[in-house]
Amino acid sequence: MTQTPSNIVLIGMPGAGKSTVGVVLAKKTARDFVDTDILIQTALGRTLQDIVDRDGYTVLRQVEQDALLDLHVQRHVISTGGSAVYSDPAMRHLKADGVAVFLDVSLDTLEARIPDFSTRGLAKRPDQSFAELFDERNSLYNTYADITIKCDGLTPEEVCALIIARL
Repeated sequence: MTQTPSNIVLIGMPGAGKSTVGVVLAKKTARDFVDTDILIQTALGRTLQDIVDRDGYTVLRQVEQDALLDLHVQRHVISTGGSAVYSDPAMRHLKADGVAVFLDVSLDTLEARIPDFSTRGLAKRPDQSFAELFDERNSLYNTYADITIKCDGLTPEEVCALIIARL
């Protein structure tokens, strides 16, 4: 019998449902929950969008990497920022005692869920469209994912049931 990893790390695009699914999954698996976007915002007293606007997307990616590398928790569901996968050291750290679950959502679904991504604090190049960012990140999510869940058309509870079944 294999042991379930201590942490469940949710990765995916903004709007994929990482925070929503994470709370439900934490309850269903008797784990605590941490949203790394909220950790960053409360630590800096700034929104992600403010960091991108004033300091640039590369600063947000560095801040996110630092926050992830500083995270030392057990038996948690961790909702990462969408750009966590740009940091190999951070992803290796998270996966050392965790399983990475990619919440795979189509571009059409993401665009329907979030009509205006300009306020989401996206760590993307200024000249990059959301569709280009989606394509770029999908390969990274697939690289780091231990489990991939196709989430289109599913409720958070259904996504959690699939994750639990795959663990």
